[in-house]
Amino acid sequence: MNVAINRLPDFERPDRETALALEDQHVAKLQPIAAAFRDQGHGALITYSRKVFIPLTKLCRNVCHYCTFARAPAKGSAHYLMPEQILAIARAGAEAGCQEALFTLGDKPELRYAASRTALVEMGYESTLSYLIEMARLVYAETGLLPHINAGVMDAEALRGLRSVSVSQGLMLEASSLRLCEPGGPHHGSPDKDPAQRLAMIAAAGELRIPFTSGILIGIGETRRERIEALLALRDLNDRYGHLQEVIIQNFRRKPGTRMARAPEPSLEDLCWTIAVARILFGPEANIQAPPNLSPQALKALIDAGINDFGGVSPVTADHVNPEAPWPQLERLAAETEAAGKILVPRLPIQPAWTAKLEDWVDVDLRPLLRKAMDSSGLARLDAWSPGDTSPPPALPRARSSNLGPSLGSALSGRIDRAQAGGRLSEAEVTSLFGAHGRDFRMLCAAADELRAAVSGRDVTYVPNCNLNYTNVCSYKCRFCAFAKGRMSESLRGAAYTMSLDEIQDKVREAWTRGAVEVCVQGGIHPSYTGQIYLDICRAIKAVCPGMHIHAFSPLEVWYGAKTLALSPLEFLSELRAAGLGSLPGTAAEILDDEVRAVICPDKVSVAEWCEVIRSAHRIGVRSTATIMFGHVERPVHWARHLLCLRDLQEETGGFTEFVPLPFVPMEAPMARRGQARIGPTFRETVLMHAVARLVLNPLIPNIQTSWVKLGAEGVSVCLQSGANDLGGTLMHESISRAAGGGHGEEMTPRALDTIIERIGRVPTQRDSLYGRIPRGRYLSQGEYEGRCRAAAC
Repeated sequence: MNVAINRLPDFERPDRETALALEDQHVAKLQPIAAAFRDQGHGALITYSRKVFIPLTKLCRNVCHYCTFARAPAKGSAHYLMPEQILAIARAGAEAGCQEALFTLGDKPELRYAASRTALVEMGYESTLSYLIEMARLVYAETGLLPHINAGVMDAEALRGLRSVSVSQGLMLEASSLRLCEPGGPHHGSPDKDPAQRLAMIAAAGELRIPFTSGILIGIGETRRERIEALLALRDLNDRYGHLQEVIIQNFRRKPGTRMARAPEPSLEDLCWTIAVARILFGPEANIQAPPNLSPQALKALIDAGINDFGGVSPVTADHVNPEAPWPQLERLAAETEAAGKILVPRLPIQPAWTAKLEDWVDVDLRPLLRKAMDSSGLARLDAWSPGDTSPPPALPRARSSNLGPSLGSALSGRIDRAQAGGRLSEAEVTSLFGAHGRDFRMLCAAADELRAAVSGRDVTYVPNCNLNYTNVCSYKCRFCAFAKGRMSESLRGAAYTMSLDEIQDKVREAWTRGAVEVCVQGGIHPSYTGQIYLDICRAIKAVCPGMHIHAFSPLEVWYGAKTLALSPLEFLSELRAAGLGSLPGTAAEILDDEVRAVICPDKVSVAEWCEVIRSAHRIGVRSTATIMFGHVERPVHWARHLLCLRDLQEETGGFTEFVPLPFVPMEAPMARRGQARIGPTFRETVLMHAVARLVLNPLIPNIQTSWVKLGAEGVSVCLQSGANDLGGTLMHESISRAAGGGHGEEMTPRALDTIIERIGRVPTQRDSLYGRIPRGRYLSQGEYEGRCRAAAC
């Protein structure tokens, strides 16, 4: 047995024989192994779901000997919560920042009580479950809360009906021993507590692809061996279906007025032993949960035993199953979690591993609500901020201590040290950096800013420039784009247009007169254009402003232009350079992962094609920026692949001047309007993108830009203190972000940019497109320029 135990730190789940032998192991030996398992799978994070508890009915046909939730019908009392009562609870929860509506009710009360049947007939429903379905639909439609349902034992048809109105369901196995159902046992007289029925329902939920919660109740007369057998039965089902998103270890609490009012409660040591065994049996990635209100003075012990989740905690409603045990205040729960070396973060009623595959696990009508409620990792977002929003960005989590060291279970320090030294991190390591929360987040941002200071000192750079989007007509069908106009875009803001070469020259002359040194030229892929138009645009610009730097044409435009002229990208880029092209914007990158591109821009250039254009440009001395457009359907692993792709390309060519994170602006984006995307990255994720990029791309790409168009003055100020050193440009006539619904304007004057920079104690520095420093020139605002034009006309 000891040989088997000694193999467990390799994170191998024990086989059945080894699992059963854990019965004799002391908790002190199991806990360190369980904690190591948990840290391997979940790092520093402990999760919880912010919920309201909706007890639809407390009538139940079972008579569990420890339960005070179930009650017999009382004359003059309502037997079911009415719709207005349910909505009042849900609305209070929504106002308090909850995401989950937990519906709990007794098993099929109409089979036992005439009062239940009468009440259902009077309300117009044929069963408790049909009423539940309508109330769950009402709650998510009216409040946006996500239903999680614990409705007792039911058949596959009922499970299927509830799947259409809930994102997850649950049923505690409690125990797998029939002995507890015998006379004198806690489940005697409760037909729905038969273990075979409960296991059959859990299996049916797996067949229906329902994210499911189950677990065991300890201290009701079972033996330790019987606990292990119950956990193994659940593990077998999960191995078959992969649907058990949480395994709860719940400790019995005696309650006055029940037959078990004087029964002994399990000790803390016994509870921790069971948690540790569950963690070892289910492995590192499993979500092992223990309710915090049932062990309020022992939260650190629960964490040390191997949990990674506290379950649902309500700031609004009581725990109606355990009314004697109030929920801990969330602030206290967070503080105690941090004191235990971990970080408390909110989640949704469906766990992150299942949000990554919504099409498999969640009904189509509920997916838009989930996407709106979740961040890129599938955890909960607690505010409605989106890039482009003119309201101030939300405050980042404040420190509860001055400790900037990593949390327990975090490998952050070593990864930061390697990145600061210029080492290449792996995909998994980069992905883990994007999971930084709490003090890990603060530590990572501080490290990125320290590296920024070493590379660029106190300078914050920007270029006086002009945007020139020569057409918004596009034959491509990128699902995120609110700028381009095609056959299906009539509902989007603005009309279709194309600029003539004369109009382009007028815009460039104006920009030059006003003080711009760069014109950034990009447009839609017009179906009647060929690559010749791109050559003509460059020549037209140089004809009127020879000194203007032309920063133009995405890799998509280059690829398309080359194809229409039967040239290779290298040949076409050579012609563009001869026509006056100075550098390439590294846009159209979106996410450099073909899995994501197949969803958001299936007809666009592939990753290999994008890289071929960039590689060709760098080969002939045309430098480029690099971008990422993030916060829609992708996940942190895709961000990691994107950054490493750029790093490897830069190591090969050395041609990137900067990296530009572009957070997804959702307001008018087609896929966001249809509920097919998230509402942009959270502000924490946006800041992290700048910080992680600084570390991961070090020392190869020295400049990290932050976009005032997407984030506004307050947002970029935070990013400039988290690794970024550049503010992009003044962007006369910005239109793409505005078309997507961004509200931060179409231009930022040097005076306004200088103010942002000086407020954080840094030095404003003007640059050219290739990061050469330039002297400050006279820059005219739009109003000053128009005034000068009027005066000249007079």
